Amino acid sequence: LPLFARSGRKARHPVSSMPGVFQLSPDEVAREAEKAHALGVPAVLLFGIPDAKDEKASGAFARNGIVQQTVRLLKKELPELIVMTDVCLCEYMSHGHCGIVSREQGGEVANDATLPLLARAALSHAEAGADVVAPSDMMDGRVGAIRQELDRRGFSGTPILSYAAKFASAYYGPFREAAESAPKFGDRRSYQMDGTNAREALREVALDIAEGADMVMVKPALAYLDVLYRVKTEFGFPTGAYAVSGEYAMMKAAAARGWIDERAVTLETLLGMRRAGADFIITYAAAEAARWLKGG
Repeated sequence: LPLFARSGRKARHPVSSMPGVFQLSPDEVAREAEKAHALGVPAVLLFGIPDAKDEKASGAFARNGIVQQTVRLLKKELPELIVMTDVCLCEYMSHGHCGIVSREQGGEVANDATLPLLARAALSHAEAGADVVAPSDMMDGRVGAIRQELDRRGFSGTPILSYAAKFASAYYGPFREAAESAPKFGDRRSYQMDGTNAREALREVALDIAEGADMVMVKPALAYLDVLYRVKTEFGFPTGAYAVSGEYAMMKAAAARGWIDERAVTLETLLGMRRAGADFIITYAAAEAARWLKGG
C-alpha cells in the first residue's frame, strides 16, 4: 500500500484525483498502515512531502526528514510491518526533477552527479529502520551506488527493490498531485523509458540485477503487462508490478458513475498482473482488495 507522509499531527489532506487517498501526518500514516496490516496487507511503500524544497533535495536525506520520521514511528508501533521507502529526489527538488539539474548542460538532468544524493537518501532510510529501499529515479548506475553505500555503512542486509522498468507514462498524473512532484519545466523522458521500446526494459532490468538489486519492478502495470511477463520469464527474478495512480483513478471514477463493478474490476485487474508474472503488487487499492479477499 503506497502512503504519502507530510508533517503535522492528525492531518489528512485528500488527494482530489484519487478518491480515498490522502496526504497524511506520521501518526495518520501509522493509523492507515495498522488498518491495512490487520486486513492482511504485509507492506507499505512510503513517499514524503517535505515542508521545504531546494535544488539539492536536502530533505531527501535529512535525518529528521518526513520519511525518516515516519519510518521510525512505523517500526516502533508496527514492528512486524514491512516498511519500504521510495528513494527519489523529485518531491524534494524545487524544480521537480529526479536529479541534479545542470545549467552548464542547458538544464539537463546530470545523471552521475545525482547518484551520491540517491545513495545518501537510501542510507538515511535504512538508518531510520526501513526494511526495503526502492529507488525510482531511473538514473543509470543508481542501484550500484546505493548497494555500495549501504554495504559500506553496515546495511548489507537491506534489500533494494529497483524500479527497473519505469516508463515515461501519462498514467502518473494523479500521483504528481499526491506527491506534489510535477516538474516545473520539461518532462522526464530523458531518464524514464520510452513506452515503444520493450527491449530497453529488459536491458535496464539486467543492468539493475547485475548492480545488486534484490527485486525489480515494472511501472505502470496495466499498459505494460507484456513487459512484466517478459521480465519475469527472462530473469525469473522477484518481480513486482506497480498499479499506478492513473489506473486507480480511472476505476474509481467509473465506479462512482455506476459504469463498472469496482470490486470485480479491481480484483480482475490485479489478477491479470499476477498472472502476467507479478510476485507482488503495489496498489492504492491494497486495503480494499485485502478486505474483499478476506470476505470471500
